[in-house]
Amino acid sequence: MKIVVLTNEYPPNIYGGAGVHVENLVREMARAESGAHSIRVLCFGNQHEELANLGVKGIEPGTRFDFRDPGFAKVAEVLARDILMAGEIGEADVIHCHTWYTHFAGCLLRELLKAPLVLTTHSLEPQRPWKEEQLGPGYRVSCWLEKTAYRNADGVVAVSGAMKEDVQKLYGVSPEKVRVIYNGIDPDVYSPAPDTSVLGKYGIDPAKPFLLFVGRITRQKGIIHLVRALPSIEAGVQAVLCAGAPDTPEIGREMEQSVEQARRKSANPIFWIPEFLPPKEIISLYSLASVFVCPSIYEPFGLINIEAMACATPVVASAVGGIPEIVVDGQTGLLVPFDPAGPENPEPKDPDGFSARLAAAVNRVLASRDFARELGKRGRMRVEERFSWKSIAAQTLQFYRDLANPRSVS
Repeated sequence: MKIVVLTNEYPPNIYGGAGVHVENLVREMARAESGAHSIRVLCFGNQHEELANLGVKGIEPGTRFDFRDPGFAKVAEVLARDILMAGEIGEADVIHCHTWYTHFAGCLLRELLKAPLVLTTHSLEPQRPWKEEQLGPGYRVSCWLEKTAYRNADGVVAVSGAMKEDVQKLYGVSPEKVRVIYNGIDPDVYSPAPDTSVLGKYGIDPAKPFLLFVGRITRQKGIIHLVRALPSIEAGVQAVLCAGAPDTPEIGREMEQSVEQARRKSANPIFWIPEFLPPKEIISLYSLASVFVCPSIYEPFGLINIEAMACATPVVASAVGGIPEIVVDGQTGLLVPFDPAGPENPEPKDPDGFSARLAAAVNRVLASRDFARELGKRGRMRVEERFSWKSIAAQTLQFYRDLANPRSVS
């Protein structure tokens, strides 16, 4: 097959789970079936790579957009890249888009080439209302673009059963067009690899337990709720927050203020590492952590939980979106009940109560080394059994074939 993959993120420009997904999926599809498929990746940036059956090209608009509203300027730049993407492709057997950033290009190519359009549901814009802080009125445009793409797509990959339900509910996509294919991980790369020199680099005491957070500073990841929980964590436990790339200056300042308040109220040290760490260091931190915490208020899948589980680390995570399909409560970690404020407001109805429940779950894991060790052991086993990228690539390629034969799509 001639496969065209359209994405915002691609190495080295990766800042979230969607980019990790695309990088690994493309690599495994290129390897599959002895390299039988030709894959063309178009992305946002200046990347350029030509291998035997894999070509990568970054697309840059080449002009600066001046608008009175900076949010719309961002959307205009996305649309410009998409138009250029559409002009790059002359033929394809399937077009696969990742995130709304490339949906306009996907819709154009579907009509130009008469090739099936596939979308992977990493997240959905209406479920992330805080993005209006970033895009202003442009957020309404991103929602419209996404809705239009889903209503025209020939096939949809949902990264969890919860996301399949959301796609049907929000956009009326027929169930037969949606296939659940989980995110994945390379269990040979993500495996227990403790290196205490990483702790020394950041001033973390290797003799004391620590909880770990990894993720961007965004409303979605719930980092502020975790920071507010830190003063309630039992004494003698360090907090390590690998949290950078704030969505907006406002949430960046809120993070700074919350960390300052938590440090004043807590006897425990709080280490905030505001940068994206290399995978080797992250894997060491996962491996050495006593517990990994995922306080997300919205999470279609939650790849970071799999990363931690693959390193045999117990997980405490909010019971939202696709997380309960990954973390088995009481077996690979603990799920923290979450009650949203409303259908259009995913923030917790009772923020203080949510933070208190996060702290209680962390303290429960920390209270018993045997319990924590067993959770970590089972988490690693679950990753090995269900979440390899080789399996996910095979399922995705099969979905492409089924779309060529609509009677077999289910």
